[in-house]
Amino acid sequence: MSDQVIGIDLGGTAIKLGRFLQDGTCLATISLPTPQPANPQLVVKAIAQGVKQLNLNHACQAIGLGMPGPTDKTRRIARKSINLPGWDDVPVADWLEAQTGLPTVLENDANCAAMGEAWLGAARAFTDFILLTLGTGVGGGIFLNGKLFTGRDGAAGELGLITLNPDGYPCRSGNQGSLEQYASIGAIQRRTGKEPAEMGQLAQAGDPAAIEFWQDYGKALGAGLASLVYVLTPEAIIIGGGIGASCKFFLPSTLAEIEQRVVSPSRVGLKLLPAQLGNQAGMLGAVKLIWNEITEQRISL
Repeated sequence: MSDQVIGIDLGGTAIKLGRFLQDGTCLATISLPTPQPANPQLVVKAIAQGVKQLNLNHACQAIGLGMPGPTDKTRRIARKSINLPGWDDVPVADWLEAQTGLPTVLENDANCAAMGEAWLGAARAFTDFILLTLGTGVGGGIFLNGKLFTGRDGAAGELGLITLNPDGYPCRSGNQGSLEQYASIGAIQRRTGKEPAEMGQLAQAGDPAAIEFWQDYGKALGAGLASLVYVLTPEAIIIGGGIGASCKFFLPSTLAEIEQRVVSPSRVGLKLLPAQLGNQAGMLGAVKLIWNEITEQRISL
């Protein structure tokens, strides 16, 4: 029996696919543009074509797919994606299985990133942690007692949608002033007129305005995280996503804000760390998800 599976990370602009061994070794990756508009049928068709490219030798057993939004508790239906309009209760696993012939399991993309970091990345030493992915949206994953926490119906951990400012910018979720509206790529573009990478380059070059921006960004992030720390008392907070590339400019002010807002018993030994797996975190987490499902015989091959 082959010991290869395919891990996929579906984003708003790109679909990243990889073929992996059971220990997380990556054998091949490809990246495809996400169809625009991101109609569910077109996206699943593009994913299926990518799977066929990666699985030419028919060595792969199954597919793990990270979705930008919650899935149902059976991990077969994409419930909603606020950054992919039209994605409401889409039976993605059924469609992908029909087009590829491979058993498919879905999970929220930030949950996948958390699983990846817990397996092979920055969270290996922790049993209780939260992960935030800072990108087009702000995603979250929660690990409690060494296990991914998804709540009673699969949709827990939407950490970017908590309220930071009740009268703030409207969010596609229907909320106002959500953390996502202060910490996402769009929020940075709105405040600065620049891309996050450009703001990072300016800060690296010593630009005072860019440095001050990142300090303010870190404070807002810390204010949002403070609520999560009070509720979950994690050992660590892991910061991933594309904006995380500039974390050295904002994590110190994020930590200072948490320490100011959170009483010490709720943050004993709290670590605030950058993610380690970069673009592969979501794919690796999807791979780990699949191997867990195979090991526990929840999917039949």
